[in-house]
Amino acid sequence: MWKTEAKSALPGLELAGHSRHRNGGAERGDHARRDTHERTPSSGGLTALRVYAHRRRFFKASKSLVAGMSGISVYAGFLAAVSLLLVATLARTTGFLPDSRSGLALGGFAVLALVAERQTVRLTANVQLSVVFLPLLFVAVVFGPLAAALVGAVTVLPDLRRPFTRWVIWTANRTLIGGLAGFAALQVMSNGGNTFGRILAATSVAAVVDVGLDFLLSGATLVLRGTGSIRDLARTTGPVAGAGIPLYTSLVGMLAYSYIAFTPWSAALFFIPALAAQRLHVMYREQREAVSELGEANDRLERANLSFATALVATLDARDRYTAGHSAAVAIYSRDIAERMGLSVQEQNLVHLCGLVHDIGKVGLPAGLLEKPGALTLDERRLMEEHAAIGERILSKVEDYAEIARIVRHHHERVDGLGYPDSLDGAEIPLLAKIIAVADSYDAMTSDRPYRDAMPSRVARLRLAQAVESQFDTSVVAAFEAILAGSSEEYRAGRRDDFTLETQHAQQPALTAATA
Repeated sequence: MWKTEAKSALPGLELAGHSRHRNGGAERGDHARRDTHERTPSSGGLTALRVYAHRRRFFKASKSLVAGMSGISVYAGFLAAVSLLLVATLARTTGFLPDSRSGLALGGFAVLALVAERQTVRLTANVQLSVVFLPLLFVAVVFGPLAAALVGAVTVLPDLRRPFTRWVIWTANRTLIGGLAGFAALQVMSNGGNTFGRILAATSVAAVVDVGLDFLLSGATLVLRGTGSIRDLARTTGPVAGAGIPLYTSLVGMLAYSYIAFTPWSAALFFIPALAAQRLHVMYREQREAVSELGEANDRLERANLSFATALVATLDARDRYTAGHSAAVAIYSRDIAERMGLSVQEQNLVHLCGLVHDIGKVGLPAGLLEKPGALTLDERRLMEEHAAIGERILSKVEDYAEIARIVRHHHERVDGLGYPDSLDGAEIPLLAKIIAVADSYDAMTSDRPYRDAMPSRVARLRLAQAVESQFDTSVVAAFEAILAGSSEEYRAGRRDDFTLETQHAQQPALTAATA
């Protein structure tokens, strides 16, 4: 059934903002805050879809109808009184149906309904699914109105906790819907024999009463709480109910006929496998949810990785004003080169992150070395060359940064084997390190330095071409030249608006498995 906090509407769906919630721990009363999604029992609807929404309380006090009581409390009392009157009337008039429909079998179906109520599948963040509608409608047709009313109420017993107003509304709704649906089926069955057509007609009438009454009760609850309208309720539940009612009515009708005309054990041939399949589906969905939550956790970790890298680069930029923004430019150039070369999105994101932190080892250099206004001496140059190894040592201490550390270590290697720190050559150098080497050299040449002015882009590109197959990889330089040839002057000079740490941090896509 469809349910609001007070349970109702159409078979199977709870509406957003009006759903039942379960709190995993002790609830502190009607006025306690609850800000988490909680599981809600279905109300016996088609396949009992449930929808959840955040809220501060289960019940907001609506306009006070009686001094000291909220409108929803008066409504709950009214429903409870009507449901008790209905049960008393049914007990005096129809009672439990005779024949072979024993109390033991009825108890079995009550247990079945309880199990079905708890076997839910979360379809989305806000929707769950159960099959409780099937046993409840079956009981209404086969065992009569009194049995259906009592079984409906029993399925809500595990939810007896604060706020009690909520539980009273759920129980009353379930009792009224089961009792009246069973009474409608009984009127159809009393006018003829237990033929298949008669039983199918009784099932259809009971389903219509179930749907209609559930809709009215849900609408009343929404209006009293001021959280929705009947029109919105119809728009939300109508399509699902229209598609599901014919299917489930036919199915329950066939099962009821088999139970009455042949043997009660025939029902077990369907219900037990149905619940087993439902349980398997529950386990599958729970696994899917766990995988989804793990993916979200990985995304948060990746964003934290980028924040960490940005903080490191900001520290370096604050120390050397001449290279401020250099790492951001290298990161963008490297990512664009990787894209041009047809590398995967994962590799593009990884080389972008490596570009951001490629010079982080410079924070370990002696004071004054970075800021020296003139050319470096031979000893100073050797010290400067240590920054690649220092960067690798820093980054290797960060969990999941092993691959990033390796690429940073080798971004000053040369394809002819004359680079540093390990004198790797050719295929020994990681491809992403080769990409960073080209991007790093180009931005360094086109940026101002304490000892020289920035070179024009065409001069820097010429020097890159001259160093092919000695310092740089040919395919990397060719890909970068193709990019620069079709780019704006702002891009070539590294002055485009997105060449900043802040912008890249905001625009960086999730580094999916980038550090795997």
